[in-house]
Amino acid sequence: MPFPVLTNFVNHMFIKKFGTHIVVGLKMGGKDVIYLKQQHSSSLQAADVQKRLKEMSDRRFLDANGQSDMSFKDKYENNKNDTREQQLRFVQSSPLNSYSSNEDLVMMPKRRGGKDKDFISHSEWLNTVQTEPDVISMSFIPITSLLNGVPGSGFLNHAINLYLRHKPPIEELHQFLEFQLPRQWAPVYSDLALGPQRRRQSSTSLPVNIIGPKLYVCTNMVDVGKRPVTGLRLFLEGRKNNKLAIHLQHLCSLPQIIQLEDDPYNHQTQEYDRKYYEPIGPWKRFSHVCTAPVESDDLSIVTGAQLEVVNHGFKKILFLRLCFSKACNVALVKNSEWENSPNLAQKSGLISTLISTHFSSVAQKPPPRPADVNINSAVFPGGPPVPVQTPKLLKFVDPTEMMRGPQDSPGYWVVTGAKLNLERGKISLRVKYSLLTAMMPDDEFSLDDEC
Repeated sequence: MPFPVLTNFVNHMFIKKFGTHIVVGLKMGGKDVIYLKQQHSSSLQAADVQKRLKEMSDRRFLDANGQSDMSFKDKYENNKNDTREQQLRFVQSSPLNSYSSNEDLVMMPKRRGGKDKDFISHSEWLNTVQTEPDVISMSFIPITSLLNGVPGSGFLNHAINLYLRHKPPIEELHQFLEFQLPRQWAPVYSDLALGPQRRRQSSTSLPVNIIGPKLYVCTNMVDVGKRPVTGLRLFLEGRKNNKLAIHLQHLCSLPQIIQLEDDPYNHQTQEYDRKYYEPIGPWKRFSHVCTAPVESDDLSIVTGAQLEVVNHGFKKILFLRLCFSKACNVALVKNSEWENSPNLAQKSGLISTLISTHFSSVAQKPPPRPADVNINSAVFPGGPPVPVQTPKLLKFVDPTEMMRGPQDSPGYWVVTGAKLNLERGKISLRVKYSLLTAMMPDDEFSLDDEC
């Protein structure tokens, strides 16, 4: 087995058996805390939330007479349905959680240590902490700190950092590590014509406007060689941003556990039923898009793509052609998944919205998506430079980057198919992702032999 594969296998088994950190200290005692969570749909200002928290804290902790505040207790006795249980004993949650539907606030009192945590006052609970303390905090250090100077510890440290950042399933960590290679888009930016061109522009075009700029189509084959494709995008190239092209995101090298061979069906032109031809733009009789899915078998990976315009009488039809490579010694982990562009998600009708809002629980705004971590030292990490003004042809093309990376669990998706879509008058992509795992003997290596 090649060294990188062996290294990833050993790292996987090491993390699975020993974990990522070791405990070097802990504190015993008691802890009484009130957590107040503001939902994304809440309209309260920060000062108002702070005021609510202070009121709750005063009622819970300022117990001058040493008696339990029964109104406080009874208030949360009625909300036991909101119990949020934790698995670890030292982070045990109180069942007296409360949800304020008027203000979209969730109040969670939590105690660690002591006895009768949820049914006595704060002052009474304090007297029980000394006899029944609990763990209230722990100190950790990375397990790799014990391996300073040991050959190969750098690979292990890198594997642990990837595991902690993306948290893939531990059973699939080996496969995940194999796919954590640099990724890039093809064609590379230096291959794109960004300035004036001496050669005449390609005459391959789609009439999408009665009056306005033409949508030209780049029909060059984009071939990434024997490297798995992990994403696709439509892009408007050229100085005027009027040439539709397809770009591929791929791994910069082939994972060692996968072998790729040319698919014998790559050079066969497939015919599609006319039901897949959908008209585009105001000239619906002249421009069409073929929306048929393009895929091979489940064990073939996309390694190339091309846009093609075919004349059928007075009609021009835009086709997507894909090149595949056969993956050897692999198995499909689970059923493949098709994914649409998130920018063109269908909106529910008014009646559906009213019904779903009425019968669902408290309607909440979706939480904002955290910004993706973009580790890229390229001159233009976000793509080739484009004009400040929005290109006019963007109303006919959706340039969303359809890709899956380590942040999409379990983190080793590859593209095994795609199709052109026509949603709301825009040409977009729908991509098929698959998980392929190498078939390796379970007993070929053992951790005791390698570590």
